Amino acid sequence: MSNLLIDGYNLIGIFHRDLKKVRQNLIQTLISYKNKKGHNITLVFDGYKEGPGIETKEFIGGITVIYSGAGEKADDVIKRILKEAKKFWIVITSDREIEKVAWRENCVAIDSSIFLNIINGEEYFIEQQTKGKTLSKREKAIQRAIAKL
Repeated sequence: MSNLLIDGYNLIGIFHRDLKKVRQNLIQTLISYKNKKGHNITLVFDGYKEGPGIETKEFIGGITVIYSGAGEKADDVIKRILKEAKKFWIVITSDREIEKVAWRENCVAIDSSIFLNIINGEEYFIEQQTKGKTLSKREKAIQRAIAKL
């Protein structure tokens, strides 16, 4: 069982006619995924545009859903969690700044597109060697994290 910290809008994008519906679909998909795999999942969304103005945390179907507060983006919440919650996270994001913070805090960042493929039932493999070179420590850590997903 792993701790997953997911950048919600980074995973689904923001260009949808019904963003609320897409968000709810993602939450339902992650609940099913959690029930199947047993991971602890924390999903973070920007809430400063639509939300109540304060950071909110909900527990839905066994996953934690956080909406950022006024003046704060989901990225800020994720970075704060990484710095304050001293545990190993597999961070799902394509945001370079979050990725840097994750690695600095001894966590592993997995690209959102890879995770999206995994939750959609596709398998993902990293090549063991590329043109005679072995994988770097970071690539090996990513490979181990993907194997857990």
